[in-house]
Amino acid sequence: MTPQLLSEEEIGAYLSELPGWERQGDSIARTFKHTYHECVHLAMYVAAKAREVGHHPDIHITWQRIRFVITTHDAGNRLTAKDFELARHIDTIAAGHGAEAT
Repeated sequence: MTPQLLSEEEIGAYLSELPGWERQGDSIARTFKHTYHECVHLAMYVAAKAREVGHHPDIHITWQRIRFVITTHDAGNRLTAKDFELARHIDTIAAGHGAEAT
């Protein structure tokens, strides 16, 4: 079953509850700062949670930065409630690892 797409109003409401996340077309994204090795460690924790909830972000790691980009691939790369649920998990995991929001 394909997840239900969100309206523009719903997307705005979800974003208002997730400071630091920005909309990029039909995705949401956020970057955190930490040491390179801690970014890799953080990616592993997020990947484990993503597997648990059945949804996954694109993860980009560069020197002292990790960026998460989320969209629902099985909904035609559009935004659904699953994206914002995963964003909340990522924020919790990042805070627990001492990652700084950029």
